[in-house]
Amino acid sequence: MSEDNIQKDDTASHPVVLYDGVCKLCNGSVNFILRRDRKERLKLAPLQSDYGQAVLKKYGKNSDPMDSIMLLEGDRLTAKSTAILRISKYLDRAWPLCMIFLIIPRFLRDFIYDIVANNRYRWFGKYDTCRLPDPEFEDRFYS
Repeated sequence: MSEDNIQKDDTASHPVVLYDGVCKLCNGSVNFILRRDRKERLKLAPLQSDYGQAVLKKYGKNSDPMDSIMLLEGDRLTAKSTAILRISKYLDRAWPLCMIFLIIPRFLRDFIYDIVANNRYRWFGKYDTCRLPDPEFEDRFYS
């Protein structure tokens, strides 16, 4: 997929969560999102996918930033703790209240994020390959 195939209209109506497809913690986060985004506002894509790599290329990011979850909303790409907090606004029930934590300076939020990100394979494990989405959620994923 080329970066030209990233549709602005698609990401405006359906923001895309980009995640490390082999990380068990990240896949757990994807399951968490799928269960709490019943209105299906978010799409998902592994960073290792053609779609994920095209987004990284378009935004001039290192082709291997697997230590970060990212959120693409229209033309805005956020990462790390900011992405996580912005994802919360698309979830059901009280989860959007997590946006209040954006008042904490990013360097503090990302310091904690980086500790978890740098240890996630050791603490939570890793898959050998990106897992395939469950059939019921297949339409929510870009590849």
